[in-house]
Parts: sequence; C-alpha cells; structure tokens
Amino acid sequence: MSFSVIGKDTPKRDGAEKVTGHTQFLHDVTLPRMAHGAILRTQYPHARVRRIDTSAAEALPGVLAVITADRVEQHPVGFAKDHLALKGGTADGGKVRCIRDEIAAVAALTEEIAQEATRLIRVDYEELPAVFDPDSALRPGAPLIHDELGSNLVNLKYQFAHGDVESAFAQAHVVVEGSYRLNYVTTACLGTMVAIASWSAPGSPDASLTMWSTTQVPFLYQRDLAEALGITGDRVRVIQPPVGGNFGRGLDLYPIDIIAALLARRAGRPVKIAFERIEEFIASPTREPCVIHLRTAADRDGRLLARDARVVIDNGAYVSWGSTTPYVMLATTAGLYRVPAVRFDTTIVYTNNPYSGSMRGYGNLESTFAIEAQMDDLAERLGLDKLEIRRRNATRSGEVNPQGSVITSCGMTECLDTVEREMRKPVARPPRTGWKRGVGFAAMFHVAGGARVYRSDGCGAILKLDDFGKASLITGASEIGQGSETVLAMIVAEELGVPLQRVEVINSDTAVKPWDVGVHASRTTFIAGNAALIAARELKEKLLGLAASVMDERQEDLELVDGRVRVKGHPERSMEYERVVRAGHFRSGGRTLVTEAFYDPPTEMLSKDLRGNVSPAYGFAAQGVLVEVSEATGQVQVLKVASAHDVGRALNPPAAEGQIHGGIHMGLGYALSEELLIQEGRVVNPQFMEYALIPPSDMPEIVVELIETVDEAGPFGAKGLGEAGVIPVAAAVANAVKDAVGVRLTELPMTPERVFRALSSRPAP
Repeated sequence: MSFSVIGKDTPKRDGAEKVTGHTQFLHDVTLPRMAHGAILRTQYPHARVRRIDTSAAEALPGVLAVITADRVEQHPVGFAKDHLALKGGTADGGKVRCIRDEIAAVAALTEEIAQEATRLIRVDYEELPAVFDPDSALRPGAPLIHDELGSNLVNLKYQFAHGDVESAFAQAHVVVEGSYRLNYVTTACLGTMVAIASWSAPGSPDASLTMWSTTQVPFLYQRDLAEALGITGDRVRVIQPPVGGNFGRGLDLYPIDIIAALLARRAGRPVKIAFERIEEFIASPTREPCVIHLRTAADRDGRLLARDARVVIDNGAYVSWGSTTPYVMLATTAGLYRVPAVRFDTTIVYTNNPYSGSMRGYGNLESTFAIEAQMDDLAERLGLDKLEIRRRNATRSGEVNPQGSVITSCGMTECLDTVEREMRKPVARPPRTGWKRGVGFAAMFHVAGGARVYRSDGCGAILKLDDFGKASLITGASEIGQGSETVLAMIVAEELGVPLQRVEVINSDTAVKPWDVGVHASRTTFIAGNAALIAARELKEKLLGLAASVMDERQEDLELVDGRVRVKGHPERSMEYERVVRAGHFRSGGRTLVTEAFYDPPTEMLSKDLRGNVSPAYGFAAQGVLVEVSEATGQVQVLKVASAHDVGRALNPPAAEGQIHGGIHMGLGYALSEELLIQEGRVVNPQFMEYALIPPSDMPEIVVELIETVDEAGPFGAKGLGEAGVIPVAAAVANAVKDAVGVRLTELPMTPERVFRALSSRPAP
C-alpha cells in the first residue's frame, strides 16, 4: 500500500516553537489579578498536630488567604479514599503521615510573600513512632498509619494462578530463584508541578471553576476534582497548556490542584501554585519501590514451565497509582515469553514514606528486570545461548497467554534476531586496561493499544471542514510532548486526501473537546488514531456526496486526491475540495461538513481473578547492550544500545525513534544512577546536583530498528510505542554486567558502589 503522508518523516508540530522558546507552558501563564500560592508541609513523617497558629502569616502585608484543614470543606480522594488535600484536621484524626503532608496553604500577591507567610505559621506537633519499610510495618504492634484500618496492609489484592505451578516446579530440569529490589526514582520533568485555579463569581453557591493543569487525564481529573471540592463535574472546566514533561506524573489528582482551587475560592481571585525544584523532588509522585521474589522453572531444552512471583510494595502513606502497578507486573510475568503455569501474589503495605504514582512503563520495568535476569541464569545453567533460550520461548502471533491476552501481530522473534545481528558487529576499540566488556539482552511485552482499566477505554473525535479547506480535528486525546498532535493530523490528512498543513488539531479544553480516558498505557496513537480515522472516513464520504451534487456526478465515480475531488479515470474533471465545501453553503438546504466518532476497542476489563484481554494489540521489543565494567571502581559504562521494536506500522518514523531514544535515556538512569534516597521518610537528595541523571555526554551509541508487523486493528496498522523504549533497558544492562564480570546485580540502580561490593564478594578463583 502506498501512502502520501503515512510513513513519511514529519517534524513534530510543536518542535519549532519549543526549540525557539516561544511555547507558553503553564509556568508562563498569568491571569488578571492572579495571586500566588504556597504550601506548608509537615516537619515529621508521622505526628499528631496539636495546634496551628496562622496569625503572623495572616498579618503579613500582601497575604490574601490562609487555609488549614479545619477551615475548608474537604472530601477524601484517591483509590482508597484515604487522602485529604490538607492534613492535621479533625477529619483525619489530626495526623500527618509522610513528609509530603500539607498542613496549611497561603495565597498572596507574590510568590515571595506567600513563601514568607508559610514560614510564619507555627505548628505544634506530637511526634509519633513511624515505620519506614514493609517488614517493620507488618510486625505485631507496629504503629498504624491509618488507625481506623486496624492494619498497615493495603486492601488491594493482586492474586493470580494459572496451570499446575507446583507440579511444573517438581518436574523441572532446572529452577532458578532470586529477590530483586527496585528503589524510588522520580520523573525529573523539566517543568515542575503547577496548577492555576479561577472561580467565576467565587462567592456564589453556583460558582464554576476553571483549572489550568498539566493533567494527562482531563476528564477523570474533572470528575475527581469536583468530588474533592463537593461540587458537580459540570462546574469544572480543565484547560491543558503545553506540558514540560509528565511521564505518568499527571495521571492522578494531587493536593496541589485541590489546594489551588480552595485558595482561589477563599481569596476571590485566581491562584497559581508552582513547585520549586526541591519541592518537586519532595512532593511529586515517584516510581514505586518494591521487592520481587521470583522463581522460574524450565525443562532440559530451556522451555519455560512455570513462574512464581511474590511482590512486596512499599505503598507509602496513601494509596495512589503506584499501588496499582501489580496489574502490569502480573501481565509481564504471565506474558513475557510463553510460560504455561504462572502464580503471582502481592503484599502492599502502608508506611510513613512518600506515596508513589504512575511512571512510564508502570510496573513493567520492575518485572522485566527480574524475569530477564532469570532467563540469562537459566541459559547459563542449561548451557544454552542466551538468545536461543529466548527464541525458544518467544511469543508468536495467534497465541493467547495465561492471563487471556490475545496476541495479534507479533514481531518478537524478528526483534531478537535484529539486535543479535547488530550486537555481533565488530567494536572499534578493545577494552581499556582493567575494564571487562560484556553484552546483555532483554526483551519486552507491553500493551500497545491502551488497557481497559476503566469501563471505557475510548476516545472521541470531531472533524470539520471549513470554507477555506482547513480540516479541524477536535480530539479528546491530550498532547503531553509525545507527538500525538502530529500523528493524528497525519492520519486525517492521509484518509481525507488533503495536504497535511491544512489539518489542525484542537485538544486542550474540556469545554470543547470530546471525552477521552487519558494518556496512558501507550494508547493514544491506537485509540485516538482510530477515532480520528473513523471521523475522517465519514467526513470523506460526506464531502464526496456533496461533490456529486455540485459536480453532477455519481458519488461512486469520485475520489479525493491531493486536495481535489476528481472523476476516476478523468483527472481533468476535478474541483478543489474547499470549493466543494463552500458550494454546500449556497445550495438549497445548505450544509456544513462535520462528523463525530468514538472509538472504544473490543477489549475486556480484568475479571476478579485478573483474566481478560485488556488491549486490542500488544507490543514487543528486544534490546542488546554493550558495557564495560571497571573491576577497580565498579563503574559501568554503556557503549552501545541496540533497540528493535515491533511498532505495527511506523506512521512517523523519526518520532518513533525519538520516543525510543528518550526511553533508553530514562532506562539507563534507572539502571545505573537514579535513586531518590529516602531516609526515615525524608528525601535526602532533592536537587539535580545530588539526583544523578545521565548527562548527554554519557549517552552511548544507540541503534534503533523499527519492525513493521502491520496490526490489522491499528490505524493504518500502527501500534502504541510510548513506553516500550524504557522497559527492557535496566534488565539488558544488568545482564551485560553479569556477562562482563560474572556477578549478578539484583538491586537498582547499579551504582559503582553496589557493583564494587558485588565484585568484592566474588569467590576467589
């Protein structure tokens, strides 16, 4: 099939504005009479608030409002309804439970005055015993995070069993097992968290709220924010300016949003709250810390027989998206390679640590790290090539895995073959003296068309043609930097047969755009793309129907090519499509050309026993990594990453490569350097000088190959890709380190200190 737009190298629509500094991010937005907000957080990870004195703050010139938990009406938020925006009031027992907890908030004429006012607030605490790890939190007599629950166990169950696991382990030729520790990391977005709230007629009981937000889920955010404020959702409007990074951070409703709205209502004017960098490190959501205990069984030929996984998650003080990551951990355990028997169980525990949220890859990196370590260990025990054992167990098209995922297009074997060829190429220079070189591999399995977490996984699209030939796509999908505006415009242009520059995408206002569940689960290209494609297909038919009347031809004889409606086989009999649109206004019963579509894939929510085909398509990838390891210092240097991805069809190849490059950078940080250090509940490295991102100068050679399997359900055959690049990186690096120096690292990040200690513990030769 030939295309005029699809598959062509197309620059991102917002690229020029961003690189020239013209993009107006939410931090840049200013409203008339806008005040600035600041939040006072607790001094202790676990304490009872005895008294709050705000008198000095209220007396400070320029202060417009001061609020505390007992001065405003609040409603609990979160999955477990265990979370209030302001803590320390009577509604939550007067307690604070982690160092993020918000005690009071101030609105003032300037940011400086607001910050000074928070420093003037005096809080008397009774410090309480605290627990900072799941083991301590589950011991008899441990301090309770939420007294009313009577336990520190989170009431979320992720238990799954398929096949005869015990029999499989009993009959196995080889069994490997291990425990793998994954620590806190943060999103490190360039744009910190920020919210602006403005009420219409703030003193009126019918006042409506407009929020400027960096949320990824505007319609869910609209509903949850309304519930938190005790109003109806129709009184909340959400506007999404360009986002300076999210990576999953924008999937939940957070106290900053609610507090901005409460302050704006109290102050009677718009209020903006923007985190400074240190506050961002302390108060923004993180990737969840967990320990994975995994056993894997195989026969003498290396074919997998069973996996048994137990996961312990440090939930922190409140339930947010981090505690739901076992959904994906399980999917990886049951779906990465063919494995006939699977058992999976989780223990999720409240502690006085910060609570975690959603982050790119959403539990998959963690499971992949453990699973791929054991694939290498199995190969070593069986004397098999490390890629051969993966090929023998590779997923194939047409299979249904133990959880019920139906595999449509699948390029897993092709991905493995591609990275093997790339990693066999000769290296330009030999290893340095004192450094050992190694190669590691890992594969990936992930949803590639959304995931039915909610009853609907759909997205709406409205498409209209105007008098001047502009096609305006009003999509429910949010642009958060991933390039969705560009690819959706490409889909519309291709289907309509109009120039790409004549397509506009509108997507930033809930008062205008149709409903969408949000940006997550690598779903936007697939779900929003299909909605846009359906709308474009219907609009094309309407345009050709109108053209048949205007041109006095049969509709079936007409086609739309290169912006002209023409008679098939007679290109000289044609008309510019915008003239057709205008002509429709001047005919009897004049009409406009507008269509509406909604695409919700034919997928299933997980059943109570965690079975169901949650996605209409699944993505596969493989990565190969070349490293050098210093035996003297434990330093690991990654020299090369080869990354092959089954993308269905690459609609915009450079954008797809860009997503993978960005994911590899994030994955290398997770593997080697990034760790948000939490000591007794406190963040001890809350700035970039101490939180070790991988600098551009340390990035390795990256080779990306796009494997096109053309999924029949995807728009023009495409599948989602947004998270795939980050998922296998840490696993491949760990396997490469093991190949280089013979030690298995089971905790991330693999810092020089951890590698050195592992090297020191090697048995003498």
